[in-house]
Amino acid sequence: MATNHLQEIQQYGQSIWMDNLTRDMIQSGELKNLVENQGISGITSNPAIFEKAIANNAIYDADIEAGVRAKLPTYKIYESLVFADIRNAADILRPVYEASNGLDGYVSIEVPPTIAHDTQATINEARRYFQEIGRENIMIKIPGTESGLPAVEQVIADGINVNVTLLFSVQSYINTAWAYIRGLEKRLAEEKDISKIASVASFFLSRIDSNIDAKIDAKLHRGVDDINLEAKLRAVKGKVAIANAKIAYQEYKKIIESDQWQALAAKGAKVQRLLWASTSTKDPNYSDVMYVDELIGHDTVNTLPPSTIAACADHCDVGDRVETKVKEAYQLIESLKDPDINIDINTVMDELLVEGIDKFVQPFKSLMNSLENKVKLLSPV
Repeated sequence: MATNHLQEIQQYGQSIWMDNLTRDMIQSGELKNLVENQGISGITSNPAIFEKAIANNAIYDADIEAGVRAKLPTYKIYESLVFADIRNAADILRPVYEASNGLDGYVSIEVPPTIAHDTQATINEARRYFQEIGRENIMIKIPGTESGLPAVEQVIADGINVNVTLLFSVQSYINTAWAYIRGLEKRLAEEKDISKIASVASFFLSRIDSNIDAKIDAKLHRGVDDINLEAKLRAVKGKVAIANAKIAYQEYKKIIESDQWQALAAKGAKVQRLLWASTSTKDPNYSDVMYVDELIGHDTVNTLPPSTIAACADHCDVGDRVETKVKEAYQLIESLKDPDINIDINTVMDELLVEGIDKFVQPFKSLMNSLENKVKLLSPV
C-alpha cells in the first residue's frame, strides 16, 4: 500500500488542515473520507472560498428560497448558508476534536472582511458567530491588523477560539502571540478556565514570494550586466517566504520559553500554533509542495487547498525541516538590504496586508451581489 504522506507528516507534530469547504464536499461524503482516511484534521475557510462555493451552485437554492420566504435580508441569508456548512463540517470533525483533546478538529470562519479595521465590530461579530453557530470546535478568523489584535485579545479572554489571519511579517506574528497571551492572562485573572481555548496564527507564504519575485524579475528584465549581481538576484527568488517562516518559528520558540508563557502553560493553556497559509505554489517553475516540505515541524499546522493535498499525498518529501537552515534564513532576509537587491521587506509586508484584506473584501462583496441577484430571481413577483 502506498505511503500516505499527509499522515506521515503528523508524526513530526504538524497537523494538515484543508483550505476549502463546499456543501458538495459535505453531502457527498468527500469531507468525511478526507478526515477519516486521509489525515485531514481541520478546515479553514474565507470569503473567497464561499464565493466560489455559493455563487454558481444550485445546491444552495432551496435554502435561499427558504430565506426569501422568511423575508430575511440578503446578509442573513448568506449567514444561514455559511453557518449551516460550518456546523456540518464541525460535526464531521468532532471526533478529531475529541480524540486530540481539542488540539485539532476545528473549522475556521472569518468575520466579515468589511470590518477589518473596526475593533469593537470585530469583537461583537466574533461573539455572535461563536454563539449562533453553536459548536465548540470552530475558530473565528480575525485579521492580524492593528485594529484586529485588540479584538483577538478580548475574544480570547471571552473563551472563544481564534485563528489570527493575514500575518506576513515576523513582527506581526510576535504581536499576535502576545495578544493571545494577554487574552489568556485576562481570562485567568477572572478565574476562568483557559485549558479549552485554542488559537492558531496564520502566517502567509506564497504571496510573499510572488510579490518579491515580481520585483526581482523587474530588475532582471531591465538587464543586468554583472553576472555576480544576476546570481545575487536569482538566489533570492522563491526563497523569502520560507526563510521568513523559519524565523517566525524561532520567535515562537522564544515565546513559549518565556516565564509569562510558562505560567499560563502550568494552568493548562494550549500553545498558539503557527499555521502556514497561502501554501499553493503560484510559480510553475517551483515544486508544487515546496511550502509543505520545507516547513514540517512540531506544534505547527499547514492548511492546504485540495490540489496541494493531492500533490502532497502523492509526492511530499517528509522530514522535520522547520529548524533546518535557520542561519541561512536570517542571512537571506538580511541580503534583501543589499544595495544591489534593495527590497524593503517591511514595505512588502505592508503592501501584502492591504492587498490581503482587499482579496477578501472583493469576493465578499461579489458574493453579496450574486446572492442579491438570486434572491430577486427566487422572490415571488
